[in-house]
Formats: sequence, structure tokens, C-alpha cells
Amino acid sequence: MTQSDLPDSDTLYAALLARDPAWEGRAFVAVVTTGIFCRLTCPAPKPLQRNCRFHPTVADCLAGGFRACKRCNPLGQLDPGHADLLAALRADPARRWSEADLQARGLDPSTLRRAFQRHFGQTFLGMARALRLAQAGRRLAAGERVIDAQLEAGFDSASGFRAAFARLTGHAPAALTGAGGLTASFLETPLGGMVAVCDGDAVRLLEFTERRTLAREMQALSRAVAGRIGLGRTDVTDRLEAELQRYFTGASAGFTLPLAPLGTTFQQRVWAALQEISPGQTLTYGALATRLGRPDAVRAVAAANAANPIAILIPCHRLIGADGSLTGYGGGLWRKERLIALERATMAGGESLDGVRLSA
Repeated sequence: MTQSDLPDSDTLYAALLARDPAWEGRAFVAVVTTGIFCRLTCPAPKPLQRNCRFHPTVADCLAGGFRACKRCNPLGQLDPGHADLLAALRADPARRWSEADLQARGLDPSTLRRAFQRHFGQTFLGMARALRLAQAGRRLAAGERVIDAQLEAGFDSASGFRAAFARLTGHAPAALTGAGGLTASFLETPLGGMVAVCDGDAVRLLEFTERRTLAREMQALSRAVAGRIGLGRTDVTDRLEAELQRYFTGASAGFTLPLAPLGTTFQQRVWAALQEISPGQTLTYGALATRLGRPDAVRAVAAANAANPIAILIPCHRLIGADGSLTGYGGGLWRKERLIALERATMAGGESLDGVRLSA
């Protein structure tokens, strides 16, 4: 559903007052006086109609600069049937799912696709496919043959497997099985799968697997070391995984690892300045440009921010629009909102990303 598909405000406001479950997942209300958006079924007191703005997706609410309600949690809750499906995926990540499998569980594939796209930034079948490819990468790193990793990942076609792997990493699987100047690993986080590229001294890349620029960034790194990127882990990879674990559980909002992203001199300046923004704080693009002594270079700062190849550790999610709204984030606005919320909770001794209460 798009904005133009929504009914008039009177109809949606009546649904809000009635807490009508028929609109669950199909429309959300953003309240301009509080800066918060909710499900129409939210139990909180209802705002005046003149203060309501209705949107068809969570992404639209986040793009408008609204924060998710803590009572109805529009970012985190799924239909029980969808939650069971997610649990099944986590229990058996190697399973090859089809639309027929979803229908056999009483689920409508199109409804499921919209729900997962809204909550996770990718479809359920896309999520399952990414998990299988990540498992294939781990098998290749362990020395398995490409054909064995392909079949275990549920790909009958060798060409299909090569194409899917190349879209994800920028390299065909055979080009990643040998030792190279850099080492790539697949990591799992509460916000989805990530690809980490490290050498023996620093983190060179950290991206969510569905990031469209991932393949291009992998290819650029490979060219920089005049050779292919190998699959495996280094001591830096182990340290990175441990620090990410502390970050997502709210134990620490900071990182100590050395970083070595590939970029121009200006991009490096922007990325260094991003790391000076304290966890839980945000800064506008214009303010960062001013800090760099280039107040007229707002667009260049935004471009450098978008080109950041090391997510989270170089906190490009801490930059916001001039009006305070959450603006573009390569990993998805829903992730940006959750990362900022997590850091603020960590600094205040609040809750982790998984909702575990932290000690003050």
C-alpha cells in the first residue's frame, strides 16, 4: 500500500479511536505534537485528529522523523504466525523455503512479504536466501568444495549459486576460497546478517548483507590489495564480533578496534568526524560540515556519509536532517532508528536491543 492508497483522514482517525485491528500493519499514525508514531491499535490515549498524520509503512514514519512508540512497539512486533515463521527460520537456516511452504502454514505470501519488508527491510524469502548464502560462505571458509556448499545452501543450479553469491559479495565463490590480502567473514547481529572484511591489523569493511553497495565495495577492496579476498577470520574479526556483542547487549556503546576504510581524503575526514559524535547523540549534516570548516559542503558531507563502508563503528547513523528528521541510511531507516535508540538506552542504563533491562 502507498500513501495514495490510504483512505481519508476521517476514516483512519475513526479506526484509531476504535483500535480497529483490521488496519494492523496497513496504516500507522504519527503524532506531530509528540514526534511518535504508533499502530492504530495502540492502547495509549488518543491524540486530537489535527495532530495526526497517517502513513502506510513504518519506513514512511521514520522518514518523517517520528520515533516508534514504546507501548505498541510498531518496529518490533510481528503477527504470531509470522513470529513462528521467523523462529522456524532461525532453527533451520539451511532450509530452502518456497511460497508453497508459506501457504501450507496458512500464510499469504504477499501479506508476509509486505510485513517482513516493513519490519526487517527485506522479504522473508530474501532473508532465508541470505542466510543460506552466509552459511555457504562459512562452509567455503572451512575448506569445503564449492559444489558441496552450493548444494547445502539449497541451490540446484551452479550458475544461480555463483550469481547470487557474486551479487552479495562482489566475487564468485571460487574467487573467495583462497588466501588473499583481506579476509571476509559473515556475522549475525540482532539487526541482520553482516559481512566483515578485516586484515591482521584493522577492520576494512562492515556492511549489512542486503546493502546494495556491498558488492561494489568488496570489488574496490579487492583491487586495492591487487588480489582476491579470502574467506576466513583473523584476530581482528574475533575482536569485532566480541565488541558488536557488547554493543547490541547495551554493555558498551563504544569501539576500540582500529579502522582502515578505503576512501578519499575528504571522505576520511568526514568518517573521522563521525566517530567524534558521542553515542546517543545526533548531529545535522550542516553542523558536521561546519565542524570540518566547510559549511558550504553539506552535500559533499552527505555523499561521504552515504559512502561509509564500515557501518556502526563509523556511526553514519548519527547524522540527521536539518529539521531533526531521520534521513537516508543505507542499512534502512528502521535500523537507523533502532541504533540511535539503543545507544541512548545504553548511555542511560536502559534496555538492550533485545529488550533486556540493563543495570544503571
